[in-house]
Amino acid sequence: MKFYVAITDGDWYSYLSKQTQLEEVNFWRPSGGDRFRALQAGAPFLFKLHSPQNFIVGGGFFSYFASLPVSFAWNTFGPKNGAQTEREMRNRIEHYRRISPAPGEDYEIGCILLQSPFFFSENEWIPASDWPPNIVRGRGYDTADLRGEALWGEVEARLRAARTLTLQLGPTDEAGERFGAPQLVRPRLGQGTFRVVVTDAYNRRCAFTGSPVLHVLDAAHIRPFTKDGPHEIRNGILLRQDVHTLFDRGYITVTPEYRVEVSHRIKEEFANGHEYYSQHGKVIELPKKATSRPSSEFLSWHNENIYLD
Repeated sequence: MKFYVAITDGDWYSYLSKQTQLEEVNFWRPSGGDRFRALQAGAPFLFKLHSPQNFIVGGGFFSYFASLPVSFAWNTFGPKNGAQTEREMRNRIEHYRRISPAPGEDYEIGCILLQSPFFFSENEWIPASDWPPNIVRGRGYDTADLRGEALWGEVEARLRAARTLTLQLGPTDEAGERFGAPQLVRPRLGQGTFRVVVTDAYNRRCAFTGSPVLHVLDAAHIRPFTKDGPHEIRNGILLRQDVHTLFDRGYITVTPEYRVEVSHRIKEEFANGHEYYSQHGKVIELPKKATSRPSSEFLSWHNENIYLD
């Protein structure tokens, strides 16, 4: 099994390690230019403090990487970015970017999205005494190697003691993807990661209107989370905020054939709605990957339980 150890911003780590019940965090990089390709989804991603504190102090499970405008990252993850305010987050990023404070600039940052984060108490920190001083970002390991096996063994022991690690002998999902031994259950996506994954799947365009204005696009749950709808890409659809509201309230739905249905209730209740009725019967814009498209099961549920026919 491959895993990765990254050098963490100390303030980011200190803030998040004091939080409780975190289901996800954004391990940001100050620049969005370099993609993170070292891991497959579900693989462990560990945190190491800056030298001279050469210790591994926690980690999470990698789910997704995206380059995002800093304001979008803040609006999506809030304090899960490792800061109490957006200004505090920007101050840290701008320190690493070596630029003056730029409150009006929406520069892009790299977002390594991690699920099920964990943080070790100081007496559980794992020494990384062999860490080469020239590494400034991180390095990969493999449990097929002696060093990787030993290091993961120490991490695994701490997670088992805290009962935060679940081992699985079979495939990690319905597609049967495997990440090598030992097997890890792929963590469920958090709300913020769900939003980013769905946004990218639709190429950052509203499935209904084609709008590319990122800041007014929402990842809508087809079956609401409050009604047992999961944070899964096939339960998501990217919609402009007004369309999202109408979708959630049942004035609009999408059939299992991906066609738009607009309820007559819009005209009856608001004496208008031409913009929406003009889309009636059209096929929505869909993700290129078939595995990212809305599930017919979730769409049928919305048709039958939410839509105002």
